[in-house]
Amino acid sequence: MTDPIADMLSRIRNAIIAGHKTTLVPLSKLKVEVARILKEQGYIKDYSITEEKKVPQIKVNIAYTSEKESVIKEIQRISKPSRRIYVDKGEIPRIKGGLGICILSTSKGIMTGTEARNQGIGGELICSVL
Repeated sequence: MTDPIADMLSRIRNAIIAGHKTTLVPLSKLKVEVARILKEQGYIKDYSITEEKKVPQIKVNIAYTSEKESVIKEIQRISKPSRRIYVDKGEIPRIKGGLGICILSTSKGIMTGTEARNQGIGGELICSVL
C-alpha cells in the first residue's frame, strides 16, 4: 500500500456509502491522530484500538444524524505521496467558507487548519472534510 491515509479515508467513505456504523482501519500513529481530530470535530462518534484478527486496527464508529445521514458529506486526500502539498500559515485553506475542516501535519503535531492558523504555523495538508 503506497498511501495508508488515502486507504483510511476510502474505508470511511465506503462505509458511509454502504450505510455501515463502523469500519476497521489498520493501525498507525498518524491514523489515530486523524481519527482523534475527526472525533473532536464531531465527524465520527468514536474510535478505539482493537486486536481483531490478531492485527491491531482502529475501529471507527461513524456519526449519523437523526435522519440517518452521515455527518461527513465529503472527505478527500489533498497531499499525496506523488505530490506533497505544503502551506504556510497564511495559505491554509478554508474549506467551503469555514463549513468544513482541513487536517494538517505540522511541526507541533497533527491539527486542524484553524488550530494551525491560530498558532501561526503551516505544514503539509493531509485531507479536507465537509
